[in-house]
Amino acid sequence: MNKILILDFGSQYTQLIARKVREAGVYCEIHPFNRIPARDADLKGVILSGSPSSVTASDAPQPDLKGLRGELPLLGICYGAQWLAQNGGGEVAPAGTREYGRAKLSVLDTSDPLFAGIPASSTVWMSHGDTITRLPADAEVIGSTDTVDNAAFRLKGEPTWGIQFHPEVHHSEYGPQILRNFVIGICGCSGDWTPENFIEATVAELQEKLGDDRVILGLSGGVDSSVAAMLLHRAIGRNLHCIFVDSGLLRKNEFESVLRSYEGMGLNVRGVRAGERFLDDLRGETDPEKKRKIIGRDFVEVFNAEAKKVENARWLAQGTIYPDVIESSSVKGPSATIKSHHNVGGLPKEMNLKVVEPLRLLFKDEVRRVGKALGLDPDILGRHPFPGPGLGIRILGEVTAEKVRVLQEADAIYMGKLREYGLYDSIWQAGTILLPVRSVGVMGDERTYESTVALRAVTSVDGMTADWVHLPYDFLADVSNEIIRKVRGINRVVYDISSKPPATIEWE
Repeated sequence: MNKILILDFGSQYTQLIARKVREAGVYCEIHPFNRIPARDADLKGVILSGSPSSVTASDAPQPDLKGLRGELPLLGICYGAQWLAQNGGGEVAPAGTREYGRAKLSVLDTSDPLFAGIPASSTVWMSHGDTITRLPADAEVIGSTDTVDNAAFRLKGEPTWGIQFHPEVHHSEYGPQILRNFVIGICGCSGDWTPENFIEATVAELQEKLGDDRVILGLSGGVDSSVAAMLLHRAIGRNLHCIFVDSGLLRKNEFESVLRSYEGMGLNVRGVRAGERFLDDLRGETDPEKKRKIIGRDFVEVFNAEAKKVENARWLAQGTIYPDVIESSSVKGPSATIKSHHNVGGLPKEMNLKVVEPLRLLFKDEVRRVGKALGLDPDILGRHPFPGPGLGIRILGEVTAEKVRVLQEADAIYMGKLREYGLYDSIWQAGTILLPVRSVGVMGDERTYESTVALRAVTSVDGMTADWVHLPYDFLADVSNEIIRKVRGINRVVYDISSKPPATIEWE
C-alpha cells in the first residue's frame, strides 16, 4: 500500500492536509516531527506541515530528515517551506505585516509538475508571520504573489518543493489539485485508497490477527462502534460478542430501535438494561464532571459484568478513530481524556484483554464511507454524534426519572421535526437540553410554572469548532408549539445561537 508521511510541526491545519491527501485516494499518516517512524518500502513521499512556531526562534522545531530528503519527494508547506529555505542557506525574516488571508498566486513555471493543470493565476490562502526573503542558491522560484516573491520554489537536483501558502485550506482554489499533483504525479502513488480496498485489507488483517479468538465490543449505537462491529463481524462472525448497555439516558425508544437494527445486521449482540442503577447513583448530584464520572464508572462496571459472561474472550474491540490517535501523540502532547467513556476506556485491568481497533486509521468521514460500503443501516450511518453520558449531561442539575422522561419526549419531537422538514442530514449535531429554569406561563385559562428546554443545532467538520444553524423561523415555531402542547412539564422553548468557541456544543 502506497503511503505518504506527514510530519506535524503543530499546525492547526495538519489534519486537513491528511484529509485532502486521503481524498485523492492516497493513504497517509501523521507523525510528530520529532518522532519520525522508520522508513519502509511503502513510503512514497513526505510532507512537512505548517507550525505556530517561527523558524528564526531558538527553540524552533528541527526535524532530522536523514534518509528521506533527497531520496523521496518532499513538499514543505508554510513553516515546512521556510525551514527548507533556512536550512538550505536561505533567509527567513518577519514579514512587514502578517500575511493572512486570500492572495493571488502567479505560477512562474507552468511546466513544473507541482502546478500541472493549475492556471497561471489562482487564489491561495496565506497564514504566516515570517516570510522567505532569500532562497538557497540551489533553489528556483516557481510561484509568487503580489506580496510574497518566494511563494513557491523547487530545489535543483532533488525532488523537493516548498510553498508558503496552504493548499489544504478550502480557500485555496486549486489546493486539492496541487496536493494531488504531489502525491500522485510526483510521488507516483496509485490513488487506490478506497473504502472497498480498506475493507478487504482490514478484514484480512483481522482474520490473521484474531484467528479463532473471541472478541468483545461495547456498542454505543453510534457510527464508529457500529462500523467497527461490522468489520469484525465480516472477519470473525459469531466470535464477536457485542454488548449494548442501556443507561436509561438514551433518546426515546433508542435502545429498542438500535438493538433491532443490530440484530437485523446479523450481529451477535446482547442488550443490557441498567437504567435504574444509573439513575440511583446519579440521585442528588448536580456537578457536571461528577455526573460524567458516575455514568462512566457505572458503564464500565455493567460492561465488565457482562463481558465476564463471555468465556475465553481474549480481545476488547474499540471504535477509536484516527483523530483520537493523532491527538494522543501530537506535537503538543497527549490531550486530556479522549472519549474514554465512549470507547469503553478504563476497563478493569483484571479483564486482561488485548485491544483491537479496526478504525484507528480512519477519519470520521472515511468511517461513514466505509460504513456505507459495508451496508450499514442508513439510520445509524447518518446519526448525529451523541455524548457518551447521554441525556445525563443534557439535563442541567440533578438527573431524575421524570426529567429524563420530559427530555426524551421533547427531544423526540425535535428530532422528528428535523427529519420532517428535511433538515436533519444538513446538521452535524442537534440536541435538546433541559434547563434548571422554571417560568410562568398560561395554558388555557390556567397559570403554569414549568420547565424550559433549549434547542441546539450546529454545523461542524470534526466538533473542534462549530457554528449554530440558522433554522427557519417557521420550523422553530412549529417545534416550539408541538413541544409545549404535547410535553407536560414544559411551557417555554428557547434556541441556542452560540458558536464554539466560545461556547461548547454540549452545555455540560
